[in-house]
Amino acid sequence: MSVLDGVRVVEVGVWVAGPSAGGLMADWGADVIKIEAPSGDPFRSVFAHLGYDGDYPNPPFALDNRGKRSVVLDLRDDTAREALDRIVATADVFLTNLRVDALERLGLDAPTLSKRYPRLVYASVTGYGLDGPDRDRPAYDVGAFVARAGIADLMVPSDTPPLNLRGGFGDHVTGLSALSGILAALYAREHTGLGQVVECSLLQAGMYAVGWDLGMQLTNGKVQKTYPRSANPTPLINSYRTADDRWFFLIGLEADRHFPGLCAAIERPDLLTDERFATGGERVRNRRDLIAEFDRVFATRTLDEWAEVFDQRDVWFSAVQTLAQVTEDPQAQRALIEVEGMESRSVAPPARFSAAPLTKTGPVPALGEHTADVLRDVGLTESEIEALSV
Repeated sequence: MSVLDGVRVVEVGVWVAGPSAGGLMADWGADVIKIEAPSGDPFRSVFAHLGYDGDYPNPPFALDNRGKRSVVLDLRDDTAREALDRIVATADVFLTNLRVDALERLGLDAPTLSKRYPRLVYASVTGYGLDGPDRDRPAYDVGAFVARAGIADLMVPSDTPPLNLRGGFGDHVTGLSALSGILAALYAREHTGLGQVVECSLLQAGMYAVGWDLGMQLTNGKVQKTYPRSANPTPLINSYRTADDRWFFLIGLEADRHFPGLCAAIERPDLLTDERFATGGERVRNRRDLIAEFDRVFATRTLDEWAEVFDQRDVWFSAVQTLAQVTEDPQAQRALIEVEGMESRSVAPPARFSAAPLTKTGPVPALGEHTADVLRDVGLTESEIEALSV
């Protein structure tokens, strides 16, 4: 038995932030009914827009939509909206990342559905929130999560142009945030008998992701700027290149604790008595010198050689891996999973359950694959289903 068996989710969403929360619930056993326009979620055809042929595989879409049931309804039509209402009446969760003004026009906004179905958990994923001056502003994660929340500015030194994160990064953080809220609301419903509105935005999730820095800004009116690697104020939490052109990170967060062991491991006990590095404060002030010393030392051996030394001496570190290396990493294998109907494996959900181990997920639904089945399930007749066919 999966952990969310018996939970029904109606998802009216596109692209990533909302559907990723639904995808995780589907992985964990919920019946997730994905409502799509006749043209489908535009994420289905993202590679076609980039010039690839129609048979090109779409692993990103698969990750966020496997195991769902796809129902096509043209919500511009009154009859289709009535059919959707029949489906929502059977649901525990209504999940959407459509903009609020569009939901209001469709009669699918939170006040309307919550009044009609008091037990419904209504989950809203937006760019900027359900109210405020930018409530209806369009957003992807590059805008609301990466740029607006301050992440792009923090990621690079001040004299470097801002960078975007990789595709889906902010969306998936936001989807996880929405999922946690949905599960909390379902738990609360067990005690109160009532659903509630769960609101999550890309902006708020991004602000939480950099909450340490925002907390310093709120408290002190400033935050430590981002330095280039060669001037990192914490040389023991920094990246270094080895003789075989590989990179690794030292992860000596407690510098006073880790510095002596590191010096022993690299056979540089003189660094301990060097007045430039004798205290934490001195190591910060003279960080460029210390990083230069480390650079010279680490360039003398390969990563495998240093890894053996570090493991023997209990030096905390981690290799910087390419994604190709991640797919071959023995430890990472337990974070990959089979997907029915796919030849290649996919990324597993980020949480595991001892009572419900997940070894394989459901297939990616074809557009509208389950329309008739779901509509029959909520009581529509064959003639009514035929009338809705598009």
